[in-house]
Amino acid sequence: MTAHRAGAASHGDVDWHQIDWEAANCVVRRLQARIVKATQEGRWNKVQALQRLLTHSYSGKVLAVRRVTENQGKKTPGVDGDTWNTPEKKAQAVMELRQRGYRPHPLRRVRIPKNNGKTRPLGIPTMRDRAMQALYLLALDPVAETKADPNSYGFRKERSTADAIAQCFNALSHPTSAEWIFDADIKACFDRISHDWLLCHVPMDKRILRGWLKAGFMERRVVYPTLGGTPQGGIISPVLANLALDGLEHVLHRHYPKSSPRGRSARVNLIRYADDFIITGRSKDLLETEVRPLVEAFLTERGLALSAEKTRIVHIEDGFDFLGQNVRKYRGKLLIKPAKANVKAFLAKVRRIIKTNKGASAGNLIVQLNPVIRGWALYHRHVVSKKTFRSVDRAIFLALWQWARRRHAKKGSRWIKEKYFRTMGTRTWAFVGTTIDDQGHKRLHDLVYAVDIPIVRHVKIRRLAHPYDPVWEPYFEQRLGVKMAAHLRGRRQLLSLWKQQSGICPVCRQRLAVLGEWHNHHKVWRSRGGSDAAENRVLVHPTCHMKLHSPAVMEPRPVTGAEAET
Repeated sequence: MTAHRAGAASHGDVDWHQIDWEAANCVVRRLQARIVKATQEGRWNKVQALQRLLTHSYSGKVLAVRRVTENQGKKTPGVDGDTWNTPEKKAQAVMELRQRGYRPHPLRRVRIPKNNGKTRPLGIPTMRDRAMQALYLLALDPVAETKADPNSYGFRKERSTADAIAQCFNALSHPTSAEWIFDADIKACFDRISHDWLLCHVPMDKRILRGWLKAGFMERRVVYPTLGGTPQGGIISPVLANLALDGLEHVLHRHYPKSSPRGRSARVNLIRYADDFIITGRSKDLLETEVRPLVEAFLTERGLALSAEKTRIVHIEDGFDFLGQNVRKYRGKLLIKPAKANVKAFLAKVRRIIKTNKGASAGNLIVQLNPVIRGWALYHRHVVSKKTFRSVDRAIFLALWQWARRRHAKKGSRWIKEKYFRTMGTRTWAFVGTTIDDQGHKRLHDLVYAVDIPIVRHVKIRRLAHPYDPVWEPYFEQRLGVKMAAHLRGRRQLLSLWKQQSGICPVCRQRLAVLGEWHNHHKVWRSRGGSDAAENRVLVHPTCHMKLHSPAVMEPRPVTGAEAET
């Protein structure tokens, strides 16, 4: 397939396993770069023309279908009950992804439990609606990134909660930093954003956008209309919400410019992650009488309002919780630690897993606990967490000891220790167990301890870094290398393969950025005598792995030549 074919509108049959993913990605990235340039120059007619070209292109459509058939929700159907779980269905979906006659289905509403016992509504679009949203997101996200507030970190490529917390440290850690914080909470943000505002200000096809906003939702076989808000659960919803909230930092800087003595003395800074944000200020009176009215006026225009119960103004020495961390100064020194509420919720989840696995083997229990413990510790490893990690490990140990004592009520403590706890390295009380793999072999597992996760200070992303602007490409490549080296610490073989390939999938020539999106492919198939040695393996994307193992590959062969070149 040629690059020209990759960019053309889709006509004729599509063979999913024969799609040239490298060409498709190249076409889309080139169009996105042009959209960024046109947006920076304020040439909105050019932006609109390029967006239409991308959303009608064959390349955009195949990448949109690929995204919705690789993500975590790929097996969850919408109201039509359909999923695209075969290459034939995916190919057919590309053919049917047309704008003419397109009408979104209502969302299938489900209820997700929250930590406070309440539920949060989640809308599940049909596969076709998800793919259409993914297609238009390819054209809208470059614009959103160009217009985004510099200190907005939620639902943006290459940005994370760690960046937002690092910015909190930058804004509050100095002796001359602001001492008062406006800790804001928007009431039901995603449910109340004004449709009229979105239709007037979001730079995309208005007919398509109106269809998504007005599609309604189905709950217990009854269809309800949607009068406000973005379609929660939709791929494009976070970007729509970001577009609605972007501009607040500009409003604050216009009233308190850094270049003026008034702006410098006010010490007003905004740090936002999705709909959670804080604003720093010199005094409580400044935040209450000047900043708060500016924020309320900004939100009112978009159909939003602050929550009176959850919005507050606090002093830095009293501290505040933000994104699961507690930010507070102790005798003039700023310390950021895991928030008590976050630790309590985490331990409740761990105890719930242990309680619901009373009859499970120790090995199966460890397999369930390790991802939870490791994920929580990795999230908090960028702040002052070591003391908290030790207390958490102690609480988990006591819960596991109680679990073991309950299973063997007639056995003594020594017997229980010898059965479930061993010496592993320097640890004398390592909780261990075994599982049986598909080949019938036993595999030993030991529990992950939070304290074993090293504390690593996060390097914050540059405020103006743009993932779609080619100028920033070297910067993001450098950050990815550092991130993956830390992520794969202790997994030498995977890290070695990733480095040998320069972090590039040899099939589609795109980045391998997330561990869950990799497949460990044997260049010479094991069914043909290939070994498990590192020399016979290569990391590829799931779709690329399916392509290598597709029926179209008549003779199993190693990835050689241009495919294996790294």
